[in-house]
Amino acid sequence: MKMRIVVKSIIILFTAVLLSVFPVYGSKAAGRFNMSYIYFGAPADYYKHVDNTLNSLNEVSPNYFNIDSGGNLELTEALDTNIVDEMHKRGIKVVPFLSNHWNREKGIKALANRHALSDQIAASVRIYNFDGVNVDIENVTHSERDYYTDFVRLLREKLPEGKTLAVAVAPNPYGITTGWHGSYDYKNLAKYSDYLMIMAYDESYPGGPAGPVASYDFVEAAIKKALSEVSKDKIVLGIPFFGRYWKTGEALGGEGMSIVNIEKLIKKYNGSVIFDTKAKSPKAIITVNNIDPDTRLAPGKYTFWYENETSIKYKLQLVNKYDLKGTGSWSLGQEAAGTWHYYKMWLNGYYFADVQGHWAQPYIISMAEKGWMIGVSNSSFAPDKPMTRAEATAILVRALELKKTGASKSNFIDISGHWAESEISTAAQNGIVLGTGNGRFSPDKVITRQELAVMLDRILPDIDYSGNFNNPFSDISRNKNAWSYDSIVKLYHNKVFTGNPDGTFNPAGAALRAQMAVLMEKISVYF
Repeated sequence: MKMRIVVKSIIILFTAVLLSVFPVYGSKAAGRFNMSYIYFGAPADYYKHVDNTLNSLNEVSPNYFNIDSGGNLELTEALDTNIVDEMHKRGIKVVPFLSNHWNREKGIKALANRHALSDQIAASVRIYNFDGVNVDIENVTHSERDYYTDFVRLLREKLPEGKTLAVAVAPNPYGITTGWHGSYDYKNLAKYSDYLMIMAYDESYPGGPAGPVASYDFVEAAIKKALSEVSKDKIVLGIPFFGRYWKTGEALGGEGMSIVNIEKLIKKYNGSVIFDTKAKSPKAIITVNNIDPDTRLAPGKYTFWYENETSIKYKLQLVNKYDLKGTGSWSLGQEAAGTWHYYKMWLNGYYFADVQGHWAQPYIISMAEKGWMIGVSNSSFAPDKPMTRAEATAILVRALELKKTGASKSNFIDISGHWAESEISTAAQNGIVLGTGNGRFSPDKVITRQELAVMLDRILPDIDYSGNFNNPFSDISRNKNAWSYDSIVKLYHNKVFTGNPDGTFNPAGAALRAQMAVLMEKISVYF
């Protein structure tokens, strides 16, 4: 969250490393927490930034709380109650961050004035219907350590019940006890707060030598240090949506730029990009010539260290490896295009390479989080693969949480030893599935759309159906589809099934796994 970051950023879409290079850590907690800070851009842009996340956020932390020269609360011009209302309609909490913007004097005065400041913050949370506060006081020292902790304690006492109290803390992989790092008492800050947001970046910094913003080893060491003092369910891993650049031949560098702008510069100047396998971070080199018009950089050779899809995925895997509460990011709107097509999946341990950007991605993630549908492997969901009768049956049994009654075996002669034998028997006992004739279930046969409609109809007995609904499909009729007609029409009018743009239903067509995810999400309201 460094306010010292100069961010009108630059970044290129770096080609992702093949999925096979990643170690796989399974999801240990579906629906991990994800928040992001909002600092740059006009308030009117906040809606766009949030909507671009594809429902991946639980919480936003906008720049509404500053500290004045006397250590009192100062509301920023960005504060907009309409944004608060709109975020709440989207189911997103609004937890403004309190910042001294790296100004040590203001930070010290704020902590000295902590009794009054905590009163002011609690009052503002009530007045503006905020969901809490994120404390981001940086660049004070170990001398203020106890005051900092006491300030957070006071906030916990004064904030209305149920409000979020978060603290942004410096990463401390080396266990430093003095200076800025020493101002954070991880253990006691966690005692009074809902979570600590570890700013696991700025490994390389303004004025320092060129290097990664957040190498893999640095981030992992920061996590391990935090876990030595804080419960894993109170640790949120901060991920940078920015990079830094250094000009060859100049003593100082390390200014910040957003990933999205770094990508633009690399493309504009035909830069070269490598992925540093040790740091697990991308590095780019560009050359700006004298003749280049309208550039914001002086002529010369520049080195950029930043984040891309591959490096962010490595960090998201660390969240699963250590079973952390979730992630935070600095800051929303600086990320590369396409970030949110994979972010929520990888955060929750679903590494489906074939789902990223798929039209049914939100529904597939929801099914994976519910545990109703799983992938065909750790890295593949096969969304466009026709679904089998066994797969459909297993999904319904999981969704309904059905248990087999008694020890009686199924009458089907072709399911013994099949992976879905238990689910098929359970579904048959509960009247959800029938066989295909001659004592067979045909578990590996592709299920048709009309077969699936009948199965879903059997588990949704209470949905509205008068028997007189109009038939919207040109390719089905009560005569041709006697056994499935009512189910298809009923589910259509209850907005479960839809047809094709040409007005057909394609009853004998295969039901795809992606389509099943959408259907199950729609009917989940009935369970």
